[in-house]
Amino acid sequence: MDVGYEAHMFDDMAAVEDVHFWHRARNALIVWALTRYFPAAASMLEAGCGNGQVLRAVARARPGLRLAASEVFLEGLETAARSLSGAEFVRADIRDLPFDAEFDVVGAFDVLEHVDRHEDAMRCLVRSARPGGGILITVPQHQWLWSEVDAYSGHCRRYSRGSLRRLMEDAGLDVLRMTSFVTLLLPAMVASRLTQRRAFAPGAEAHPGSLVSGVASGVMGMERALIRAGVSMPLGGSLLAVARRPATAA
Repeated sequence: MDVGYEAHMFDDMAAVEDVHFWHRARNALIVWALTRYFPAAASMLEAGCGNGQVLRAVARARPGLRLAASEVFLEGLETAARSLSGAEFVRADIRDLPFDAEFDVVGAFDVLEHVDRHEDAMRCLVRSARPGGGILITVPQHQWLWSEVDAYSGHCRRYSRGSLRRLMEDAGLDVLRMTSFVTLLLPAMVASRLTQRRAFAPGAEAHPGSLVSGVASGVMGMERALIRAGVSMPLGGSLLAVARRPATAA
């Protein structure tokens, strides 16, 4: 499998992802985008669900939604399935999903950057959505932010707004909204990455401490309020994209 990820990372992530300020803020943004842009959705697929943390956040916010998830690594899939009853799980590569026009919304959250042939992955995401259905994507932004953290995390790339838009439009999608996030914390992120370049400490950003976490959570909450109000942030550590599969072929 040409996927930039390793099985042991699932255990590492499981220990922090439900409490880390970045994961919680990103999940809240995803839930908001799902509700704001696809309020009538009755089903959702998450491709590359990892340990299931996003899926759990969606299930809490939208308890009536039919949820399904795919994951190529059995380690993540088993953890996700144990933590969320009632959802459907399938072991599958994001570049070879076994679905055809089945879901109202399809999401991939910080997955595409791990995949070498991300064009194949995007086409599979689109094919899995019903005509007129939605696509939700998050990815890391700005190649100039590349550091040992990205290499350790198994990233193949970071994205620009233009590169992500081209990827989605080339797959036939209509992009409805694109915004950066981790914008207000970008200076702190830059400082952290510069420090990591000088002396890399694996997993250091996963344990920021309670004071830092509290402040960062508040800052990202303010940022999320701006995004909800219609502000599309021009730069940041990550990108959120909302798109729709055309209802009919062009």
